[in-house]
Amino acid sequence: MFEWNEKYSVQILSIDAQHKNLFHLGGQLYQAMAAGRGKSAVSHILDRLAQYTQVHFAHEERLMRLHSYPDLASHLAQHQALTEKVKHFQTEFDAGKITLTIQLINFLQDWLTNHIAASDQKYAPFLKKTLVA
Repeated sequence: MFEWNEKYSVQILSIDAQHKNLFHLGGQLYQAMAAGRGKSAVSHILDRLAQYTQVHFAHEERLMRLHSYPDLASHLAQHQALTEKVKHFQTEFDAGKITLTIQLINFLQDWLTNHIAASDQKYAPFLKKTLVA
């Protein structure tokens, strides 16, 4: 479910490496859930995914600010909404209110593929041009 594909590449090495890691963590979460591993194991992977997402978003946002990306506000709003949704899932899971369901896995897959394939592809040409200049 969480396979990296070159169509997701933004042609910026640091960002592509982080995106690949996010796909890897999503895959680990899916495998842990599918294998019926315990709540603590799944919780640990979900925590790592949430933490790494924050690191990744901070990196992207720093580059956008540094190079005055014109659509920064919109991209920040998307990052904020995605972060809040992941935190909500994490809080509900940790409190025992939900289990990791296919709904969460589908959300993560949709988020990774659609955010990277759509939103991140919008900033890629701008950043590539300013990183080279």
